[in-house]
Amino acid sequence: MRQVLPEGLTKSADHEGGTSSPILLIAGFGDNVSMYAPLFATPLAQTHSLIALDLPGFGAPALEGTTSLSSLAIWLADMASDFGAHTVVAHSVASIAAERPGSPISRIISLEGNLTAEDAYFSGTAADFETPEAFRDAFLERLTEMVKTEPVIARYREAVSKADPLALWQLGTDARAFSERQVPGEILARSAHVTYIYNPENCPEASLRWLAENPMECVVLDQASHWSSVDQPGLLAEQIAVALASE
Repeated sequence: MRQVLPEGLTKSADHEGGTSSPILLIAGFGDNVSMYAPLFATPLAQTHSLIALDLPGFGAPALEGTTSLSSLAIWLADMASDFGAHTVVAHSVASIAAERPGSPISRIISLEGNLTAEDAYFSGTAADFETPEAFRDAFLERLTEMVKTEPVIARYREAVSKADPLALWQLGTDARAFSERQVPGEILARSAHVTYIYNPENCPEASLRWLAENPMECVVLDQASHWSSVDQPGLLAEQIAVALASE
């Protein structure tokens, strides 16, 4: 079994009952693989091959062209093919980037992925700024204020501070435009077999209404933050294992 850990460390181990096809772990907007570090200390890492990958521009070198949901979907499909992976755990807006015709990804565990335009409450604000630097500075300032009442955001703010400003701005601007052209939840629902893991308290009312009107396979994690892999890794690991075992 091969496990790619945060900070570029690689660990090889053999565990009885491990899956032959690895699970890719992809962070969301401006984030990096540090959000998945706690999962490697759960039983899930002993029974499944976990590979945490930084997205281009967010921990990994930025793409040569524009960073968009489409370009990241191409990159992710290529990574899935290279690793022989068919399952991805994707956080927030990255859930949409897991969708691409012809991609080997057939299973998406979405951690509060975007369902409506209102879910782009972080990424979509990029379109309000004329330059990458202006957006990055304002976004970091916003996160600094949020940390005062939501300490879990401190790790996320640190990740964003290391992100490529142009990639951050381009992806955020594209996320808003994408959500204005179509309904993200509809794209996600038809892209693969999806399990949606969320805490209703973290979701906009519009997205909760969309879920009520468009039922999909869901798991509710009460008391979890938007980053359930950080503050509820054990419970999240259990639910991922249950979802995969039910196939």
